Amino acid sequence: MNILLHICCAPCSIYPLKRFREEGVGVTGLFYNPNIHPGREYARRLETLVPWADRNDMELLYTDACPFEDFLRAVVHREEERCRVCYTLRLTETARMAREGKYDGFSTTILYSRYQQHDLVREIGEELSEQWGVPFYYEDFRKGWAEGVAASREMGMYRQPYCGCLFSERERYGKKGGNA
Repeated sequence: MNILLHICCAPCSIYPLKRFREEGVGVTGLFYNPNIHPGREYARRLETLVPWADRNDMELLYTDACPFEDFLRAVVHREEERCRVCYTLRLTETARMAREGKYDGFSTTILYSRYQQHDLVREIGEELSEQWGVPFYYEDFRKGWAEGVAASREMGMYRQPYCGCLFSERERYGKKGGNA
């Protein structure tokens, strides 16, 4: 079995990759995250992920340029639904590429984060599975949260302080609705 795994960042991929390999599943990573803002943050996450994937013999599909406009076009006037929009955008591309690449399924490291809307990610993944005809592989990777955090710290990986979008950046560093 071969899975296309959407990856938001290197630290979040540690535990899911371990789990897939324990199950004998082949994994190709996909770094498609048009939500990440600013460009420096996108580059820093990619600069952390590429060598980690290489050291772990994981093929990684990505582009150096952040397709940030895709996120902006999708979320404009839908800011209150930004997480649903973001998950859908990223998982749609993953499902599309999984079908195109003839993978046996697709999944996402978003399922690892304690800070994401886990049930919504699962719901969207399952809807896209039906739409694209590629199975969505669901596992609650949050049970490996502490293990992944410890491993990423031990390796000295860059660990970002927000999910990536400009809205979460504002919430992390500024007052909501204020001038951050």
